[in-house]
Amino acid sequence: MTAINDPITLPCGATLKNRLCKAAMTEGLGDDHNRATERHVTLYQRWARGGAGLLLTGNIMVDRRYLERPGNVAIDGPQTAEQMAALGRYASAATEHGAHIWAQISHAGRQSPKIVATEPVGPSAIELALPGGQFGRPRALSAEDIEDVINRFVEAARVVQEAGFTGVQIHAAHGYLVSEFLNPLTNLRRDEWGGSLENRARLLLRIVSSVRDKVGPDFPISVKLNSSDFQKGGFSLEDCLQVVRWLNDTSIDLLEISGGNYEQPRMMGIEGMEPVFEEGISASTRAREAYFIAYAERIAEIATMPLLVTGGFRSRAGMDEALTSGAADVIGLGRPLCVDTALPEQLLSGDVASAHSYEKELAIGPGILGPGSGIPLIKALNGFGAMAFFYQNIFRLADGLPAKRKMALLPAFIKHQSHEAKAAKALKGR
Repeated sequence: MTAINDPITLPCGATLKNRLCKAAMTEGLGDDHNRATERHVTLYQRWARGGAGLLLTGNIMVDRRYLERPGNVAIDGPQTAEQMAALGRYASAATEHGAHIWAQISHAGRQSPKIVATEPVGPSAIELALPGGQFGRPRALSAEDIEDVINRFVEAARVVQEAGFTGVQIHAAHGYLVSEFLNPLTNLRRDEWGGSLENRARLLLRIVSSVRDKVGPDFPISVKLNSSDFQKGGFSLEDCLQVVRWLNDTSIDLLEISGGNYEQPRMMGIEGMEPVFEEGISASTRAREAYFIAYAERIAEIATMPLLVTGGFRSRAGMDEALTSGAADVIGLGRPLCVDTALPEQLLSGDVASAHSYEKELAIGPGILGPGSGIPLIKALNGFGAMAFFYQNIFRLADGLPAKRKMALLPAFIKHQSHEAKAAKALKGR
């Protein structure tokens, strides 16, 4: 049997002290030049003391023009000594407590909101189908732009390695740019970057090989990949399986399995504006604790690299079962750590048997005002309100305050929107 307490040695030779990973979650703690701050240090010290063997950062953007949100850290162009020192303190916050910390590097693509990018970019000019008008119509990237994107990922990987991060994760999931190239609904190109799956996967595979060439054979590289976009006609499980076969021929050290995007946010455990589209998945399988475990089981049959599965894990029994079955090699925990930073150590020691499922209690109101509302705007507000609950708690943790276990969602959402608008106006040098 494999348990969460067991260490794991990755293909590159690095060893994680246990099988728990603090999953990547956007922090929004960057300053007005999108640099790392002391709030990152405070936050990651708290998470590192919590006991997980691996901490994944939230989005570190490779292009400051196209942020996921105003408070992202961005690595864009030459880094000053001050910027490198700040990144170094960020990394040390985890490593000084014996944890690995891997920088998740990302490009937001068309999911860069209007408050930071009035005209985002994507593989094609396909706008997000979401109410509220928060996202602009993207400009399709040119072939020259795509080569620039690859170079930006490579440079970001080089910088975080130099700064002291112990690994890097390439974000190719959740509807951000690399994921958009994989998705036939958002990639309508007719050149070498679109059309066939081989062409749509070209950007990801080029980034992986180019990053490996830059960081060398001993530095851990992870990829975060959707098992499915859960949209009819989108990136499917069968597409994912083929991409994994191609990734088998690369030298990545950990493949994270997730799913969904802003239009269909399965990574949050909620349904988007349209019903979730799933092929060949039974109702009993859907009801399992971890959202993506059935997909991970299929992927594990062909993957030659270790798998990290994130999304919905709450009980130690469920985690150990996934590890023992071979469906996962590392377990990702996200939202519970926004409230209970000591949860990993409590699970490892047996002090607790399960994490609290805060997301199941979050609603703007009862009935028609809840997350199952038939009114699209109300449904979306519940989703954004739930996100605001976790965002506000991340801010509290970064400020050295205790997390709040309960919070009125609508005020939290309004407070978060106000904060993001102010942060966007304060950005300098863009």
